[in-house]
Amino acid sequence: MCGIVGYVGRSDDARALDVVMEGLGRLEYRGYDSAGVALVDGDGAGARVDVRKKSGKLANLTELIAREPLPPSRTAIGHTRWATHGGPTDENAHPHRGGSAGKLALIHNGIIENFHPLKTRLQDQGVQFGSETDTEVVAQLMDASYDGDLTSTMRHVVQKLEGAFTLLAVHADHPGVVVGARRNSPLVVGIGEGENFLGSDVAAFIGHTREALELEQDQIVTITPDSVSVIGFDGKAAEGKAFHVSWDAAAAEKGGYDTFMEKEIHDQPHAVADTLLGRTDESGRLVLDELRIPEEKLRDIDRVTIVACGTAAYAGMVAKYAIEHWSRIPVEVALAHEFRYCDPIVSERTLVVSISQSGETMDTAMAVKHARDLGALTISICNTHGSTIPRESDAVLYTHAGPEIAVASTKAFLAQITACYVLGLYLAQLKGDTYADSARDVLAELQEVPAKIEELLGRLGRVREIAYFMADTRSVLFLGRQVGFPVAMEGALKLKELAYIHAEGFAAGELKHGPIALIEPGQPVFVIVPGPDTPYGLHGKVVSNIQEIRARGARTLVIAQDGDEAVVPFADEVIRVPRTSPMLQPLLTVVPLQVFALELSTAKGLDVDQPRNLAKSVTVE
Repeated sequence: MCGIVGYVGRSDDARALDVVMEGLGRLEYRGYDSAGVALVDGDGAGARVDVRKKSGKLANLTELIAREPLPPSRTAIGHTRWATHGGPTDENAHPHRGGSAGKLALIHNGIIENFHPLKTRLQDQGVQFGSETDTEVVAQLMDASYDGDLTSTMRHVVQKLEGAFTLLAVHADHPGVVVGARRNSPLVVGIGEGENFLGSDVAAFIGHTREALELEQDQIVTITPDSVSVIGFDGKAAEGKAFHVSWDAAAAEKGGYDTFMEKEIHDQPHAVADTLLGRTDESGRLVLDELRIPEEKLRDIDRVTIVACGTAAYAGMVAKYAIEHWSRIPVEVALAHEFRYCDPIVSERTLVVSISQSGETMDTAMAVKHARDLGALTISICNTHGSTIPRESDAVLYTHAGPEIAVASTKAFLAQITACYVLGLYLAQLKGDTYADSARDVLAELQEVPAKIEELLGRLGRVREIAYFMADTRSVLFLGRQVGFPVAMEGALKLKELAYIHAEGFAAGELKHGPIALIEPGQPVFVIVPGPDTPYGLHGKVVSNIQEIRARGARTLVIAQDGDEAVVPFADEVIRVPRTSPMLQPLLTVVPLQVFALELSTAKGLDVDQPRNLAKSVTVE
């Protein structure tokens, strides 16, 4: 959730404030309701820590700094907060000071679960608090425990903390030093020349360096202009894992589009193509050496459980249909936040597949840890290198969607589905015989999908018009069957996230079991129609569903393949998508629903990229 930035430059470099503010700007997509910075003013005995913080958007902090300027500095930390403990007020915004002298400042992402007894103990010692946050407890504890060395003080304090946290601290006695710590919360190091960086993710410093270092669980990092040192919470020396960021700052810009979401919708052909890139040999067979799991171990898998939340869970539902169809291995989809609490049945022959764009989704990370504790084999499908969930998994299959800045996911969803298809086809290939032949044929067709998405994006003008004319709509329903069912739910979720109106996705066959009572004259209903060649006569069944709701006054907005004329007599609007085989249809049918949600939100004058109450990465349970 929260955005964190830390920076240290050489003594002749006084641009710390600019670097940190730029980083906070790049992290706005994570969602926040206040922002603040702290910098070390001076290098001698009279050095102090100056803090500016303000509730609301980053622009409010910028205005405050313009009214109350900060001195030049080479050391600074910055934070965008999403309120957990205490409301979004100036007092609760980070950074928080420690002690009456105010020589220490600290920022924090996550939740300190045992903050109350710690706070009570400090209050008994006479410490005064100026906020309602758990973060100030850590700042006061750091000050009370300060032993003259900021790194050892951090190590002493983290031993007392329970929960999930990333902490960054600066102290007036240590100009040119920032100390960070992480447990179950993201923190990555940016490696520069004569300067170093810390951030919630690489977007915080991508404008300055593409060389980074990923930290393991329960580690403390100390950065100076010329050094990065890492130790464990136990004090033992450790090393981070270096990696190169494959995208640059330009990839995180809007590229001429009005919003990040619009750009990311148009990035989708590349997101799918890049996720497929380099994963086949000259004969068209999948080669997934990156999994680092012996083939014989994967052949022994007799069950797959997918754990994910929100949009990623809908990608998992699409994957269930595909993996079962191609490999004949049973698949269960579990919401990650419920997985640990349903006493799941797994064994060493169970493959638990986690799906997370950020790789930091706390619910999913805890589900993966639980699965490993139970002896399951774990694979992460993730878009973010160096993040927690891939590191905690036995293997990772990276998507290559590039940075997704808009809070509501679009291109990551298609990339996740693509990666799930790759995994399902790989499992089918390992079974050999006709399964392998089928996998090769599907993979060849999958390679053609990016061009079809590109074509589709060029013909959605009518969807934009429909959204504009529906700006006052209060409720929209979505129907789908088989792989169209999770697409319907994803379409409804996008509308909830962006337009703040009631929206629900149903399995079309469930209509007559209750939801048809919602149909009244004028009720808009999107229907995702399977292709005419879909097995089990599903096409005809969905056409019958359209007739049922049309007869009761619904306004039917039908998404159908090119050439499907059977839907025309019963549709108020037909939105065409290119033809493709049944299992691959979600990569196309969801795109008009994304565009519809984007345009309806825009027509209502809402913030498309940062919807209210939402954060890009949910790093608390």
